[in-house]
Amino acid sequence: MKEYTIDDLKKIYKKRVDRVADYLTQNDIGAAIFIDNEEHREPSLRYLTGHSSDAVLVVFSDGYDILVPWDEILAKKISVSSKMIPFTKFKNNDLEAVKHILKTSTHGKNNKVELPPYLTYPKFLKFIDGLNEHDCLCRENGVHQAVTEFRMVKDEYEIECTREACRVGDKIIDKIEKQIKSGKIKTEMDVALLIEKELRVNGCERAGFDTLAAGPSRSFAIHAFPGYTGAEWPGEGLSILDFGVVYNGYTSDTTVTVAKGKLSKEQKEQLELVEKAYNECLKLYKPGASIKAACEKADKIFAAAKRKMPHTLGHGIGLEIHEYPRVSSKIDEKLLFKPGMILTCEPGLYDENLGGCRWENDVLITENGNEVLSHSRIIKL
Repeated sequence: MKEYTIDDLKKIYKKRVDRVADYLTQNDIGAAIFIDNEEHREPSLRYLTGHSSDAVLVVFSDGYDILVPWDEILAKKISVSSKMIPFTKFKNNDLEAVKHILKTSTHGKNNKVELPPYLTYPKFLKFIDGLNEHDCLCRENGVHQAVTEFRMVKDEYEIECTREACRVGDKIIDKIEKQIKSGKIKTEMDVALLIEKELRVNGCERAGFDTLAAGPSRSFAIHAFPGYTGAEWPGEGLSILDFGVVYNGYTSDTTVTVAKGKLSKEQKEQLELVEKAYNECLKLYKPGASIKAACEKADKIFAAAKRKMPHTLGHGIGLEIHEYPRVSSKIDEKLLFKPGMILTCEPGLYDENLGGCRWENDVLITENGNEVLSHSRIIKL
């Protein structure tokens, strides 16, 4: 992966904060509040500052931002902001932190403040009382939703981080296939723990989500529960492995299906349908094309065989495993693929008797088409 200096990162985060500031200016708002804690995780905190979690962030309409982290030492090492104030100064109270910052700051063009829409109602009332000198907004389609939409199209740094996560994921898939063939991997637990070890050996932070490893007796589930057990994997029939790895905050998301032994006619047809849907739908992942139409293509392929896919064709990925937009037949038909989007393409079919099959990769929309960043596959043994 390309090396980014601290100056490079400062420019990247500053550009993102300035975008928020422009939104605030255009909407006549003085400041926006972002809060990340155990009650609610706010990925936009990391998007705007690089800080991983547990902090309050105030962004002003003039582009100045103040970060209030719980872990001051960590924040000094990994975050970028105009100013940092330790959360301990406010006895770890987010309202007190916001009150102090708004009262003492000369930034922002007016006293309108946008609060996070995820505040509980009792917490919202406390903020309203505590910030009685300010005109407080709290709405679903405000600045916080705008930042979610900003995150839909990735910048160069985000693309590079995702590409690296996919590279590590590919390396793990290759190792898994070798160990399946050598007989070293025998159970769902074997493959899940291998992933956990290898992602960290290769410089990743964590898994993108709980690994889902399901042998033939459990692969009928879209998301197996529990995620993995001591059951045979891969056994005779259809087995599924769904996992992601996180590099610098950005996750991959891939699903491998292992088809082992002699399959029934119906199982072969199920595999062929999923392969056809994947290959045909991938062609529609291109700039200017309808996102809705891509999912409708998969639905038509399965409907022709009197089958139905029980989930969407895909979703955006990034700092979260499921990001906007969904590749869904229910999405607004005006929403189009744009260069910089990274989304999964993951057609799948599931049957209680036949087992399940899903093929999932991560796809970057480019100026001229797409680039498949990960290289998951259907492994036939």
